[in-house]
Amino acid sequence: MKCVICKVGETQPGRATVTLERGGATLVIKGVPADICANCGEEYVNAETTELLFRTAEEAVKSGVQVSVRDYVAA
Repeated sequence: MKCVICKVGETQPGRATVTLERGGATLVIKGVPADICANCGEEYVNAETTELLFRTAEEAVKSGVQVSVRDYVAA
C-alpha cells in the first residue's frame, strides 16, 4: 500500500517495536508484525494485532506493571 504519511513509499511486511502507555504503565512490545514504509519508516499495524496489543496492555496495567519490555506473541 502507498504510505499515507510521506505519500511516496510503498509498505513492506516487517517487524516493529510498539510502545504503549496507560495508567502509569509503559509497555514496550518488540517484534510486532507490521507493514513498514520503505521510504519514511512509518509503521502500520493491522486491527487484529492492535486489539491483541491493547488487551496485553490492559492485563499489564491490571497486574500492576509499571514498565515492561516483551516480545510479541500471537494469541
